[in-house]
Amino acid sequence: QVQLVESGGGLVQAGGSLRLSCAASGRTFSSYTMGWFRQVPGKERAFVAALRWSGASTSYADSVKGRFTISRDSAKNTVYLQMNSLKPEDTAVYYCAATGRWTTFPIPTIHLAREYDDWGQGTQVTVSS
Repeated sequence: QVQLVESGGGLVQAGGSLRLSCAASGRTFSSYTMGWFRQVPGKERAFVAALRWSGASTSYADSVKGRFTISRDSAKNTVYLQMNSLKPEDTAVYYCAATGRWTTFPIPTIHLAREYDDWGQGTQVTVSS
């Protein structure tokens, strides 16, 4: 069973940086796609970024392109989300997600939460103005 544990959230001023981590266990992730989503109260989870574990291909939401970077450390089975130039509108609970169902990357519905099978518990990121 896949387990995902996020860490690294916190409070930061606008313009600052944070790095989120997602420690993954329970599977061999070489054929997996890993994603980051975020959610604010009253709204659906929104896609942030995704990474194909093998080859490290990436995809980003337009709202974070150029500011956020998703990466992975295979030795540590950990996925990271480096967030720079943070804005108050980046405030949300950030979730790590995973799926082993895809045979290609990216797929047209990469941004949909339903495409991912496993989720972490989330970590709060708050950006003050």
